[in-house]
This record gives sequence, C-alpha cells and structure tokens, in this order.
Amino acid sequence: MVLQGRRPVLGILELDEGLAPDGAFLIAREGSMLHPATFDGPIIMEIVEGAFAETIVRGEPSLRLKDACVAAARRLVERGADVISADCGFFVRYQAAVAAAVNIPVVMSSLLLVPALLRQLSPAQKLAVVAADSRHCTEDLLGIEKPVDRSKVVVGGIEGGMFVGNAFARPYIQTDVGQIESEVAACVAQLRSEHSEIGTLLFECTAFPSIKNALRRITGLPIYDITDLCRLTLASVASPELS
Repeated sequence: MVLQGRRPVLGILELDEGLAPDGAFLIAREGSMLHPATFDGPIIMEIVEGAFAETIVRGEPSLRLKDACVAAARRLVERGADVISADCGFFVRYQAAVAAAVNIPVVMSSLLLVPALLRQLSPAQKLAVVAADSRHCTEDLLGIEKPVDRSKVVVGGIEGGMFVGNAFARPYIQTDVGQIESEVAACVAQLRSEHSEIGTLLFECTAFPSIKNALRRITGLPIYDITDLCRLTLASVASPELS
C-alpha cells in the first residue's frame, strides 16, 4: 500500500547482542542500517530473542528462531513499520516465514539481490559475495537454481578475523571500522587474485556498508549491500507527495 503524507518507516529485526562491555549501546556508524542519516525516514527496531550472532550465522535447526523472527516482525508492524529488514544477512533463512506472516514488503538480506545482480553482468564477468563467514553462506542462501548462474558467483568471507570473533562474543564487541576495512579489503583482494573476472561485489554483512565507499575507491567496482535494497523497497511505498 502506498503511503500518503509521511515518510515510510523501516522496521529492523535486531540480533540479540545486549550491551557493549562499557554499558553503552553500540554506536550506529555512518552508512550503517542504524544510522539516522542512512535512510530518508524513521527506523524502528525489535530484538529477536535468542538471535545471537553466531547462532544466526551458523543457522538454527529448530523452529524457535523462526517463531521469534515472526513475533518480532509482527511487533514492528504493530508499531508502524512499512518495510521490514534485518541487521544480519544470514536472517535470509527466515525470509519466507516473515514474509508470510506480515502484509508489508520484507527484505531480510542483501543476498536477495544475487539473481538480479547476475543479470547486470556480462557473460564473462562474475559476482563476488563477501560475507562475514563464507563457510555458512551456503548454496540454499544464494537463491540460484541454474548451474550456469552458480558458476558466475564466488563467495568469500572474513571468518577467522577479529571482526567475526568480536561479533560472536557475548556481549557483542564493536570492532574498529579500520579493522573491518582491512579484513574486507584483504578478502576482496584474494578473491580477485583467484577470479579476475569479478565485475561486481555484494556485501552480505550488515556491518560492511560503513566501509562501502572506501572499498569502492580501492577496487573501482560496483558494490551493493543491504542499505541499497532497503532504499529501493522504501521508495516503492513512499508517498508520492514526498518524492
């Protein structure tokens, strides 16, 4: 439903991270989903109970987290959300369940862009998906059915680095943005050394938008992330009077 006379509200499913060690809430970095300047409208959040970073990344085999995601999404709708997303790309596992539970657009992960981005590339190019942990960015999360399309996607990650170790800590430890940039830049450099055909990058991790501009300067490549998908979806429901 198209809105009338107001900015669309983005509802975000949040990891169950708790507080930083100093007792303060984590800083919303420039360019991130949670920064007030990232989207041209309000943001509201609901924590998904039990959605620890390590649990979401590795995948939860029970129905517990699916039900928790649905419950949190419904709370967001009750609070006025017009679009729902999530603050971890691996929440894509619960995309279908959340979309079936609410009557507003749901975009849980940048990984939903994979099929569309493949259509942008020339036949000789490849898409590189850069994840927090490539070991768990499995085939079922990419949304690709044709072998010819799968052959055009390469996946890399920064598992084993400081960022993932801090993200898996309880409570969550915020990693310096320079460290994230260094780890992601090294991952991308390795991927490009192995696959010179890479023409576009897709960031799975919602911590990576804060370094997107820096990586664009380093690589000279187009880069997409969750904020791009959220902007597109928010624009689709925005009031015509505000466009």
